[in-house]
Amino acid sequence: MFSFFKKKSPDSAVPSAAPPADSGASVPSPIAQPAAASTAVAAPRRHWLDRLKAGLSRSGATITSVFTGARIDEALYEELESALLMADTGVAATQHLLADLKRRVKTAGSTEPQQVKVLLAQAIADLLASLQRPLAIAHTPTVIMVVGVNGAGKTTSIGKLTRHLSAAAASVLLAAGDTFRAAAREQLAVWADRNTVEIISQEGADPAAVAFDAVTAGMARGKDVVLIDTAGRLPTQLHLMEELKKIKRVIQKANPAAPHEVLLVIDGNTGQNALAQVKTFNQALHLTGLVITKLDGTAKGGVLCAIALWAREAAASHPELPQMAVYFIGVGEQLEDLETFNAQEFAQALIT
Repeated sequence: MFSFFKKKSPDSAVPSAAPPADSGASVPSPIAQPAAASTAVAAPRRHWLDRLKAGLSRSGATITSVFTGARIDEALYEELESALLMADTGVAATQHLLADLKRRVKTAGSTEPQQVKVLLAQAIADLLASLQRPLAIAHTPTVIMVVGVNGAGKTTSIGKLTRHLSAAAASVLLAAGDTFRAAAREQLAVWADRNTVEIISQEGADPAAVAFDAVTAGMARGKDVVLIDTAGRLPTQLHLMEELKKIKRVIQKANPAAPHEVLLVIDGNTGQNALAQVKTFNQALHLTGLVITKLDGTAKGGVLCAIALWAREAAASHPELPQMAVYFIGVGEQLEDLETFNAQEFAQALIT
């Protein structure tokens, strides 16, 4: 299910920046392409989608119960508004979806609530489509800085992402930059051992120094990807957020084009707080992508709609910055429980 194609830059010392999507230049091939809805889904992906559907079943059931009536009227839309808010969709995204849905219902001439349900899934998929973009490896090495709050599943997600990359023949170097949390280096070392990849780790070292050494080593050893773990922190811990900015600056001293990706790992159970995290980390670091974890529990899923709407508005306000994507979503603790994000699959899992 996982495809990987890498475009080597001729100068591996300082990779050139990837061309803008609208520049007409060749675009690097993706390492992970979500399954197309019109094609047959492989058995492993189908099993994973079943697990995603189960993880989102609580909020999904609340939303779909709205369509059990016999009429399309204002009461239906009021119930749907409440259901979407309960699913952590947020006020702005809920209003956007309702307005879009009413337009679709009018255009389609729908007369049955079940038809409205199908149109809602389409509206959600269209909103989320702006977040769907495969992660591409365009540099040697591609430097990926991974951030997130404590408990979001950051280090575990790095291990799973390493599996994806390694299984697709990419050489990966890990950097144990989380020097604050007890046993963080040891945890990442376990993931390195499981995936049979190299790791840069220094006991008691400055996180920025570890990142610098890792990028330098990645270039010297011709690695495809350097994955840098960082210490978990709350967005309100300003001194620690400054540490992240320092790490990014030091990475750029080792390679001016890096980091090529700044990924935020988000716990899917945190509701609207996830959007607050995205805004704060993006302000400090200019995020390029997200990894959503723990969608196998009480996660409501609607917050992705809120993130998508905010990301769309942010991209319109600052077109010079990279547009944010959701690269992966996770439904469990196993290595295979992290998969590429597909907007239509997610919408269908939510609106079952």
